[in-house]
This record gives sequence, C-alpha cells and structure tokens, in this order.
Amino acid sequence: MAELKYEITEHIAVLGESSRGWTKELNKVSWNDYPPKYDIREWSPDHQRMGKGITLSEEEFDALRRVILGEDITPDGFDIDENEIL
Repeated sequence: MAELKYEITEHIAVLGESSRGWTKELNKVSWNDYPPKYDIREWSPDHQRMGKGITLSEEEFDALRRVILGEDITPDGFDIDENEIL
C-alpha cells in the first residue's frame, strides 16, 4: 500500500479535545500533493497520527457553513426533492 502523504497547510480551529489528548480540528490539508481542502478529524498531539475524518471542497464547506447558519441551500446544478433523500 502506498504511503499517505499529507501537509496541514492552514490550522483553523481546535473543536475539542479527548481525554487522551487528541484534538478534533478544522484544518486545510493537502493530501498526496493535491490542492488543500477543508478537513475535520482527530489528531494525535504531535500530528503524526490521525483518526477518521471528513474532507470538504470549498463549495462543500460553504454549503455546510450556510446550513449551520440556518440558510436554505440547493447545490448548483442540482434540483433536489427532499422526498427522494428521506
């Protein structure tokens, strides 16, 4: 299996900390030399190990931000019927 290469290009916020000292963080991370994306996951104190997380593009992060702020969203180019999702 190929080695996973990553670089935290921007540290944005610590969202929480576990009793083990791992921190759940919002960062911009470049994975395998690709352009950085928003990333939410747990990191060990030295940032050498990580837990499972989620990576979001600029558009996905903006949509999440808008939902958190209570705005209605419809992704560009998609006509979503809530009945199809639920």
